[in-house]
Amino acid sequence: MFIHMFGFRWKPEATNADKLRAKQEILAFRNVVPGLIEAHVGSNLSSRSQGYEFAGMMKFTTRAACDAYTTHPAHLALLEWLVPLIDPVELDFEA
Repeated sequence: MFIHMFGFRWKPEATNADKLRAKQEILAFRNVVPGLIEAHVGSNLSSRSQGYEFAGMMKFTTRAACDAYTTHPAHLALLEWLVPLIDPVELDFEA
């Protein structure tokens, strides 16, 4: 099993609609990305968040499935509009 975790610091121009859209599109990956077992996103509630307001975790069958996700058309479509609105951090590990 391979875990992909991420957090976003939203840039000032990101709207509430952008934040909701990101959540919806990430959760929709569950139905279209091969090898994706689980996807969860939400507000980061940690008191040590360092400004990362949005957090997510995706569980894949294998590292190869996670690697393939990075070039999946649904992921690329998300990145196209989302990247200018965030300062992201990512953590990946095998479990």
